[in-house]
Amino acid sequence: MNDWPDRRTGDRSDRYGRGSASPQPEGARAMPHIQRRPSSPQRPQMPPQRPQVPPQSQGYDDRYQDGGYGNPEPGYDSGYNTGQVYGSSGGSGRGGGGRRGGGDGGYVGRPAPDWRRRIKLGALTLVVVLLVVSVSTYFWADSKLKREVDLSKVIERPESGDGTNYLIVGSDSREGMSAEEKKRLRTGSAEGKRTDSMMILHDGSNGPTLISLPRDSNVEIPSFVGSESGKKFPGTGRQVKLNAAYAEDGPELLVRTVEFNTGLHIDHYVEIGFGGFAKIVDAIGGVELDIPKAFKDKKSGADFKAGKQTLNGEQSLAFVRTRYAFAGSDLDRTKNQQKFLAALASQTATPSTIINPFKLYPTMGAGLDTLIVDKDMSLWSLANMFFAMKGVTGGDGTSMNMPISGSVGGNLVWDKAKVKQLVQQLNNDEKVTVSSD
Repeated sequence: MNDWPDRRTGDRSDRYGRGSASPQPEGARAMPHIQRRPSSPQRPQMPPQRPQVPPQSQGYDDRYQDGGYGNPEPGYDSGYNTGQVYGSSGGSGRGGGGRRGGGDGGYVGRPAPDWRRRIKLGALTLVVVLLVVSVSTYFWADSKLKREVDLSKVIERPESGDGTNYLIVGSDSREGMSAEEKKRLRTGSAEGKRTDSMMILHDGSNGPTLISLPRDSNVEIPSFVGSESGKKFPGTGRQVKLNAAYAEDGPELLVRTVEFNTGLHIDHYVEIGFGGFAKIVDAIGGVELDIPKAFKDKKSGADFKAGKQTLNGEQSLAFVRTRYAFAGSDLDRTKNQQKFLAALASQTATPSTIINPFKLYPTMGAGLDTLIVDKDMSLWSLANMFFAMKGVTGGDGTSMNMPISGSVGGNLVWDKAKVKQLVQQLNNDEKVTVSSD
């Protein structure tokens, strides 16, 4: 037995793998081969390789003579790694950090990242996320709409014209309001609900037109079918205030009365109560309004100074309800309602609200929770109405009161000739030239 590594015999016998008689583990005795020494000048330098030690062996492997620089048997892989990178043409180094390629000794690193592919994948992921969020938002919002008005119950309807006509109603409903909210908003505690404001919004190719219908308008109640009973009530020529039609048999009779007295087909019905109105304003952080003249009203709680100011929900409700502080009473109130609703729509339909989920969802939630619409109303139609309302204050928009010719018994009488011309222009989707003066 020789004293390895100083006297190596070069004998590559079949002792490999048989172990030795020494009590010392072979792994410990094999450690000296880590110390490298120059190879013989006659032999090509080969990378040092670590012997593959059989587990629990008690001998050494004298196949590795001459400091371990002999030629290994074909196919033998020691698994030894000195921390350096070795390689040859067409092969890869054992360090895993790079390779020599092309036979020129040049270093070839990892392939550069494919940024085009990464950008495409990122864009696709973003589109998928936006699509999922949009679809989820649509179904969430659609589930909140209260489609309670059945316009199929309205009889003897006029033919539809060009464009879309919405009947927008602000009711004094206190549904869902706490006693504290009723006190703060000065709504009172009356049971049931009545119309506090009524407007027709026409959305067509010549710009939107917003027409206020004073609640004290003198109208005739036509024949109608009861929304609950299904019984037909013949027309008797009764003359009442417009808001009495709503109080008598709800939205269906109100639509029937408006269509009968104007000849204009109503495509959709939208109603919002006191509480929902105030919540929408608070959700967007208030509405900025320019009030030309200061006024007060004890009944509505209004107390405004002249100039630009931001109104919260409580102040906004007081602003649109006030009529006793004005000489024109209900006619002046309808003008304020138009002004406020246009400002509300304009300041809500902004990028800062639409792309900000912390403002968008509270605003949509506050409005959709209290909106009552007809059964055929879609979210798309509702959105169109909202943006048409915003366009009222634009260059192509028009806002006006229903033309008035006088009064009878305290009720406002519509100017029949102007109303007929106005309806004809709306049905033909023409530019409105009729004025309310």
